[in-house]
Amino acid sequence: MRVLTSISGHKLNEVGRISASLEKAGFTGVTSQENRQDAFLPLAMAATATSKLELRTSISIAFARSPMSSAMMAWDIQQSAPGRFTLGLGSQVKGHNIRRFSVPWSPPAPRMREYVQAIRAIWDCWQRGTKLDYQGEHYQFTLMTPNFTPDRLEGGLPRIEIAAVGPVMLKVAAEECDGVMLHGFCTKKYLEDVVIPRLKTGLERTGRDRKAFEISGGGFVATGEDDEAVAKMFEWIRMRVGFYGSTPAYWPVFESHGLEDLGHKLNDMSKQGRWDEMTQEVSDDVVSLFAAVGRHDELVKVLTERFSKLVDVVSLPIGTPPDLIKEVRTIVTPGDC
Repeated sequence: MRVLTSISGHKLNEVGRISASLEKAGFTGVTSQENRQDAFLPLAMAATATSKLELRTSISIAFARSPMSSAMMAWDIQQSAPGRFTLGLGSQVKGHNIRRFSVPWSPPAPRMREYVQAIRAIWDCWQRGTKLDYQGEHYQFTLMTPNFTPDRLEGGLPRIEIAAVGPVMLKVAAEECDGVMLHGFCTKKYLEDVVIPRLKTGLERTGRDRKAFEISGGGFVATGEDDEAVAKMFEWIRMRVGFYGSTPAYWPVFESHGLEDLGHKLNDMSKQGRWDEMTQEVSDDVVSLFAAVGRHDELVKVLTERFSKLVDVVSLPIGTPPDLIKEVRTIVTPGDC
């Protein structure tokens, strides 16, 4: 099992030192999220301070940027950290695209498919010298002159993965990408009943091997040195389930457990601005559906029961002890089977 942690939230002048310490602690890689900060800049800093740590945007908001911009930023980081960068893309929801990023909205799955295809066409032009000629409904790229063509990469192209919750985006991930970044808003039942079968179908359709495709995430992890620390994380997850559960895009997970009414109730409360009250609507049993819960001394068993042979990558808190990270990395993944 590969083990990641997030470096989001740190000042850029601290990222190099922190990333080097995480590499030394045994983490497989680090991720950055496009929440309050840019997703790419921290990884560029981490690339210069580490030698083997995997670097991933998890995720970068796709439609807020041209595929050309994402292609170039990914290229630059991969150039500085050969073979270590994964471009993780997400669509975000309609409201954020229109009202926060001021970009037009259209059905996200077909657009994301084109976005990934366009980046691959751009990279193929840069790496192999092919003529740039991508023609899609949403994106068209036909101009690339030598002055704007970067040097070829020595360590291979970056991997592309996308965030997916619903069946349609899962289909795009399986057919177009190198992996899928599952949201924390995911349960083991949804993983087994919906995610894995959908991905399997898509991979079979494109003639690809599951072992070459990466599945990361698929649930929150509530852990800590003692019960008090675990309880604190459990409450944080309760808040996140309430927040994400208010958004219709995440309701397929609720539907797999017959929790549609909870989704509608949370949605109504969010429109009324009753954010604190929303958390109270999420019971302990519902939180437990979305989280692997256990102290450090219980964690390997808990993660094995939740994720073993289903996913390839999990994320743990930045302060996880090195000995525990080493032990978690022994958990069997689909690639080991």
